[in-house]
Amino acid sequence: MKTAVVTGISGQDGAYLAQLLLEKGYRVFGTYRRTSSVNFWRIEELGIRDHPDLHLVEHDLTDLGASVRLLTNAQASEVYNLAAQSFVGVSFDQPVTTAQITGVGALTLLEAIRIVNPQIRFYQASTSEMFGKVQAVPQVEDTPFHPRSPYGVAKLAGHWFTVNYRESYQMHASSGILFNHESPLRGIEFVTRKVTDGVARIKLGKQKDLRLGNIDARRDWGFAGDYVDAMWRMLQQPQPDDYVVATGVTTTVRDMCRIAFECVGLKHDDHVVIDPKFFRPAEVDLLLGNPAKAKRVLGWTPTTGIDKLIPMMVDADLRRVSRE
Repeated sequence: MKTAVVTGISGQDGAYLAQLLLEKGYRVFGTYRRTSSVNFWRIEELGIRDHPDLHLVEHDLTDLGASVRLLTNAQASEVYNLAAQSFVGVSFDQPVTTAQITGVGALTLLEAIRIVNPQIRFYQASTSEMFGKVQAVPQVEDTPFHPRSPYGVAKLAGHWFTVNYRESYQMHASSGILFNHESPLRGIEFVTRKVTDGVARIKLGKQKDLRLGNIDARRDWGFAGDYVDAMWRMLQQPQPDDYVVATGVTTTVRDMCRIAFECVGLKHDDHVVIDPKFFRPAEVDLLLGNPAKAKRVLGWTPTTGIDKLIPMMVDADLRRVSRE
């Protein structure tokens, strides 16, 4: 039985990845950050909360000693670093915390692997936000980076730490440069889930309008359940590498809103209100990934486009809001 450590088990990607690994027969140690109210609703919704091979561990990603003990106790063969302060907007308000958790946290895990067992395979959750002010369209693995938020900068640090440890210590350390990926398990602070939750509330008469910022921004949106499969495939390869994981299709926030409102027979123009307070100090206007390398090397292809993804999320939020 393989053993995997998944940091950030309580997040969207952590929950889907844990489900995938358990289905493949892994023993999974899922870490979570101690907060005033630990929330495991995602793994509960997926039905894996009480799985006998899932072990939940409270963990501080920035504590090297704790990471060494975690890897030693788990006897891990694979480590997937999905933990981060991952909300771009919050990173402008909490840049130092974001840098410590999102950037230095990756370094701490890599150093712990080097100390405990350099044969442990490592996956780093990199992000399309590292491209930021894009230098080429579409973006591929060697497109120059130009992050536009503290989150993007911190993720870029984690990405380069991964490359450095791979080259310096011959570790099997890979990064997935994932473009936006959503699901019914997405946090309410992210724009897709804010939209689908808002649509459900407007349809059910619990809200009148939906307040958003830059709705002309374009993103490459995929399904998180597809993307965690790409993560697993990276660590099964003979050699480590970096891969763009994306759909290759870009959509504006405006069109995403249109799709969501059409799911309930409404027009987005009647309910979307532009609110200046949701504009960021530095905007990322266009992200579009080319996943050709992931398709060629990993045999990975996305199965769920925006036209299937948004209705799936709207349906889930209609059920949630109607139960309130």
